[in-house]
Parts: sequence; structure tokens; C-alpha cells
Amino acid sequence: MRRISPLIRILLGRRDFVVLILCNLILGLTYSFVIPFMSIFGTREVGMSPWVFGIFMTITSLSAVILSTLLAKWSDTRWSRKTTLLASSAAGALGYLGYAWVRDARLLLPIGAVLLGISSLSFSQLFAHARNLLDSSDIPPREVPMYMNVFRLFFALSWTVGPALAALVMGRFSFRGTFLVAAGLFALLALVVAGLVPSVPPSAQSKLAAAGLPLRKAFRLPGLLPHFIGFVLIFCCTTMGMMALPLLILNALRGNESNVGLAYSVAPIFEIPFMFFIGVLAMRLENSRLIRAAVILAIVYYAGLSLIRAPWQVYPLQILSAAIVAVTGGIAITFFQDFMPGQAGSATNIYANAQRTGSTLGYLLFGSLSSSLGFRSVFAVCAGFCCVCFLILYRWRPGRAIPAGPMVP
Repeated sequence: MRRISPLIRILLGRRDFVVLILCNLILGLTYSFVIPFMSIFGTREVGMSPWVFGIFMTITSLSAVILSTLLAKWSDTRWSRKTTLLASSAAGALGYLGYAWVRDARLLLPIGAVLLGISSLSFSQLFAHARNLLDSSDIPPREVPMYMNVFRLFFALSWTVGPALAALVMGRFSFRGTFLVAAGLFALLALVVAGLVPSVPPSAQSKLAAAGLPLRKAFRLPGLLPHFIGFVLIFCCTTMGMMALPLLILNALRGNESNVGLAYSVAPIFEIPFMFFIGVLAMRLENSRLIRAAVILAIVYYAGLSLIRAPWQVYPLQILSAAIVAVTGGIAITFFQDFMPGQAGSATNIYANAQRTGSTLGYLLFGSLSSSLGFRSVFAVCAGFCCVCFLILYRWRPGRAIPAGPMVP
């Protein structure tokens, strides 16, 4: 508690931090309006089978990996963060406008692959921008994980109300209204970035770092590849769980859209205190130990979802989800950034690409598993994947294959 007051003073005392918090709130609200309901949109509104929907989402995710990798590299060497944020938010606004009106999967595919593929850069660029701000401030390097987690906290804060609001909008205006709101939020983000984020070109240090450690060599860094693979598995489970949970509630548990919205609103409420607490712990404990602990919680979480019998039983399990996200969606960003000092854009995009690659695998597996074995089997497989993830991260833990402690730029 002694840290809260000075932390708030620092966050609210700097204009660039306040703007970053506002951007995180807007982007979090945008994603909270669409992500929980994408599987319902694809299968019920557009009429895809779970398998076809999995293929559809796989293609859009692969496109996002390719486009974001190229643009992230340019953000460290050619373009300012402002330029990349403007491009990605404008693409998101156009993409969700398309989703609001188009119901032909053949037309939705290029919209999702190109426009929403570019928009996926928004998240990694916001946190690359956050790392640049922290590195240029007088905040001690050991406190950087705490501040990054606090910025991520405001992204999560939007999820406390977003899914429930989206369910209300959907109930009154269908998916068209939901996607129009998402498009408007992306447009609002573009306006905030255009008016309040300064245009700062990549520094000489960033260009030198990118030249000295190109992306093709980055995975040779000790420990980076095993952790990338581990996070691919984590995010594969996240994606499968995200798509399977609403369908489990609606079909297997006989719930309704309000149950879905409430289920996705519970976890962010607990993410807020968890993220602050984990941020403080990260200054004292090795980040990789916290990550391994979160994977153990994930095993319990997915095993529990495979066994539930009523919608209300989802809600307490979402508390575990909040603790998991506080680590894998918070300090994990700093953990990956520490591998590549001076290249916040590319390093954050490696983390984001683990998320996208895991999502791609998750979309493919979701379609086949849910079609052949049912929605409960999805969560059982997720628990198994998390066990494999823990073994990988334990084998390549600090002191065996990677340096003890993060590299501080």
C-alpha cells in the first residue's frame, strides 16, 4: 500500500502516461466488445461450421503475424510509434465497419486478413511506446515491470464492463451494432493518438540495436525460443478457451448471452488488484518463476472448466483466469522486452506473435476438437497443453539455460 500513493502521483503527474492510460482503456474496450463473441458471430450469424470458422480465424491470424512482424521492425527503424498506431487503429476502424455489414465469409476473409491483421499491431505498439516512455524517464529499471503491469491493468479495466455492454448492444442492435461500436472506438483511438501522442522517430540506439540483432538471430538468444514456444502453448489454450467458453455456456450448460457477458466481466475485476500485486512481486522475484506459477494455475483452471455443470460455476473459476492473465498478459511483456534492449517494438511483437501463433493453433484445434469431441474436450486438452508448457519452462528456467534475472537496457 505504501507504493500506491507515489505510483498514482507519477502516473497522473505526467501527461504522456495519462495519454497512454487513456489509449489502453479505449483499446481494451474495443477488444472486449468483439473477442468474447467472435465464435458466436462466425457460427451463428455468418453460418460457418466450427471447422470452417477455425480455418477462417487461422488465415486471419497468420496474416496478422506476417503484417505485424514487418511493421514492428519498421517501428524500430523507420517510423514513429505514432505513425504505426495511427495506421493500425485506422485499419481496425475500417475492418470492423466491414464486419458490421458483411455476412459473406468469402468477403469477410480479406477484411479480417488485411485490415484487422494490420490493426493487431495496436496492442504491441502501445506497450512498446510504454517501454520507451519508461526507459526515458527517471523510474528505476527494477520498477519497470510494476509500471508495465499497471498500464496493462487499465487495458484489463475495460473488460470489467465491455463484454456486458456488448451483450446489451447485441441484444438490441445485433452484431451490426456491436461491430459499429468497435469501429467507433478504433476511430476514437486514432483521434487520441493523432492529437496527443508526439511523433518521435526511432532513436539511433534503436536503429543500431536492430542492425546488431536482426529478428532472424534473436531466437538464438539463450532461453528466448523455449519461452516463445511455451507462450505459444499458453495462448493456444487462451484462444481455444475463449471460443469454447461462450459455446459451452450456451449449448452444454443451457445458459444465455447474459451469462456469457457476466463470465467475461468477472475476471477483469480481479485482474486489477492482481496486476498491481504481481507488479510489486516482480520487483522481488524472478519473472520466470511467476510465469511458471501462472501456468500451474492454468492447469487447474482448464481442468475445472472441463468438469463444470452449471453456468454459475464458471464465475469463481474466472478468478483463477484473472491471476493467470495478470502474469501472462502483464509482466510477460516486460520479460520478452528484456531479451532485446533497444528494440521495444520488435521484442513486444515477438510476445504478440507468440499470442498470434498460439491463436492460429488454437483456431485449428478448436474446430476439430469441438466438432468431434465436444466443447468440454477443448478444456481438457488445454489442461494437457499447460502441463507441457510447464515442463518446457521448468527445463529452461534461469540458472540452467538463460541468465538469472532479466537484462536491463
